[in-house]
Amino acid sequence: MPLSTPEPGFLDSLAAESDQVFFSFSIPEQRLTYLNPAFERVWQQTRQSVASSPEALLKAVHPEDQAHVREIFQDLLQGKIIPDVEFRIRLRGGTEKWVCVWPRILEDHSAVVGLASDITDQKRYNDTLKKFSDKKNSILNILSHDLAGPLGMIHSLSQMLGDGKEEDAREIIGIIEKSSRQGMQLIQDFIKQEFLESSEVKLIKRRVDLAQAIRECMEEYRQTQGMTGKNFRFHASPEKVYLEVDDTKLMQVVNNLLSNALKFTPDGGQITVSLEEREDSVLVTVADTGVGIPEKYHHTLFDKFTRARRPGIKGEPSVGLGMSIIRTIVEWHGGSIRFESEENKGTTFFIELPKG
Repeated sequence: MPLSTPEPGFLDSLAAESDQVFFSFSIPEQRLTYLNPAFERVWQQTRQSVASSPEALLKAVHPEDQAHVREIFQDLLQGKIIPDVEFRIRLRGGTEKWVCVWPRILEDHSAVVGLASDITDQKRYNDTLKKFSDKKNSILNILSHDLAGPLGMIHSLSQMLGDGKEEDAREIIGIIEKSSRQGMQLIQDFIKQEFLESSEVKLIKRRVDLAQAIRECMEEYRQTQGMTGKNFRFHASPEKVYLEVDDTKLMQVVNNLLSNALKFTPDGGQITVSLEEREDSVLVTVADTGVGIPEKYHHTLFDKFTRARRPGIKGEPSVGLGMSIIRTIVEWHGGSIRFESEENKGTTFFIELPKG
């Protein structure tokens, strides 16, 4: 049965009852020509108060997001296709909400029309999931560092003692050797699978405070300083750095670099992550005071089947994403990664991500 075009009254009724905000902004008149009732529930302002004053609407946008919203609007006027835009608004009383706006410009450039939704609960849920995901990754890295080391030692000692002549002792030691090897392999396979499963999923970018994401990750590592014997530091300039990224995958990259730093930095050493906002890019550095990367591995470190993989200084197995996958994730973001390293002095990785 063919579908007929709905009557205008039906569409008005649908918009009036919707939880989404429907809007129309006249470009020649520079004013809002339509807002449905949902606007008042989301923005907690009357439609009349912003109808003739777009600036009043912009003032409700969080100060840190206003420049971003203005930039998106200018891109829209230039005919660029804009994906969903997420930003915060401030309500009376100081509370905040997250909204997602889907804007489109009409072909004759007479108006901008679109939808807006309150995504505050969704953002909080996603942020909570990400926080626990970061905690899981840091725990996995610490697990590989603290558990794989002793298992590696048991493995080595059992091999040495296995050369003895006592048949019973050699049989028991053989069991120890086999069990420790299986335990090490289990840790390696488990951590590798955790990283690789999510690294194969498509990028899902969103605008995030990258400084806050890394700060939360580093806090998990700082809490283990007494256990790992390493000192962790984080610097961000400025304090908040917003960027459109797939923060889950990008934080996996940071976590994996931190895991490598843990393995190759002696007790008492320092691991530092820095974040610097530049004019057209953001620079993330992960530096350690560890044993460094031998010169012979420098040119092949990012290769898929590189020989640069090696156990940590306490016998930790090579686990995680692998440098080739790290480079792939960074390049998916349009960025680049490089490193500087000197044996017995440490290693620094530089990740540069474009703002646009």
